[in-house]
Amino acid sequence: MTTLINRKPISDHIEQLRRLGLDDHLESQLELSGILHDNIARVLSVQRNLFLVSNGRDEWLCTPSGRMLHQQQEYPVTGDWVLADDGVVKRVLPRRTFLCRGESGSRGKNKVTVSREQPIAANINAVFIVCGLDRDYNLRRIERYLALVYNCGIKPVVVLTKADLHEYPESFRDEVESIAFGVSVVLTSMIDGSGTDELHSYLGCGQTVAMLGSSGAGKSTLTNLLYGSDIQATAAVSRSVGKGRHTTTVRELIHMPQGGMLMDNPGIREVSFYADGDGVDTVFSDIQELSGLCRFADCSHMREPGCAVLKAVENGELPLSRLESYRKMKREMEYVSARSEKSADRIEKERWKDVTLSIKRMKIRK
Repeated sequence: MTTLINRKPISDHIEQLRRLGLDDHLESQLELSGILHDNIARVLSVQRNLFLVSNGRDEWLCTPSGRMLHQQQEYPVTGDWVLADDGVVKRVLPRRTFLCRGESGSRGKNKVTVSREQPIAANINAVFIVCGLDRDYNLRRIERYLALVYNCGIKPVVVLTKADLHEYPESFRDEVESIAFGVSVVLTSMIDGSGTDELHSYLGCGQTVAMLGSSGAGKSTLTNLLYGSDIQATAAVSRSVGKGRHTTTVRELIHMPQGGMLMDNPGIREVSFYADGDGVDTVFSDIQELSGLCRFADCSHMREPGCAVLKAVENGELPLSRLESYRKMKREMEYVSARSEKSADRIEKERWKDVTLSIKRMKIRK
């Protein structure tokens, strides 16, 4: 009889966790690990060393355990699932996806790329790359966002806001589709609400979506549009410089009426890479395809004879600006890859150093 009484609350709690983003993958991992649903919570926002967490029934503030303060790789970020007890986050559960970028302030200097990671969110199903059809519109920046999202193993969706500023906004969508192969490109307008039905499909129960874009791109306005009421502060874009202010200052997961979670994100001025992956090759699949026709297998597409990529530029089939964007991102990703390999080597050396010290201790004891 006791078992029958307890079944319904457990079922209700799982349903509440699903509204927080619990999916079948995580649920199966919890069962395999023997972790009870009552012990987990999701990080809704992070402010310095305080985390707002929720278990679907209650929300409360937590602090990190002492161990987490010294292990940044295990430090909770918005979207993490955690084990929390007595107001302390004890452990971060394995992440299915991790959205991150390189630290800002390095591009344009002598550094090839950045060396520090800036976490954005964890356990994200899709990313809305938000771009306004005003001065914010930039194909090269959209390419960088796409590469960043693909590197993190997450599905991108390009959302073009402020479509009402143009008589024929479809031309912008066609242009983005020409460089974002296989990616959904959605036109939206706060005037008539166009595009919202298509975006609602990404916000169902168990789904979590993050938004990326520049300040003033319309992320907070889009949040209000999708929610159906004004829940996020917005600000006008400066007419003189075409830039917006940071109306969103904290990354916070928002419960959406559709059943999923949406994370607004402070505006990003620089799109720098940190995670290694095949994002650049995916974004520039047209150049990758042309590369197979080059005379030399290791063609750099700079000056080599018989280069199919350079020929496509000469014939007007491939814009030079796109090739230059590819070259630049390829250089950055080569640096990221080399840095990752170096880190792996260092970890291996430290592991063997620990083994050597252990052996020495054993000899001393004998």
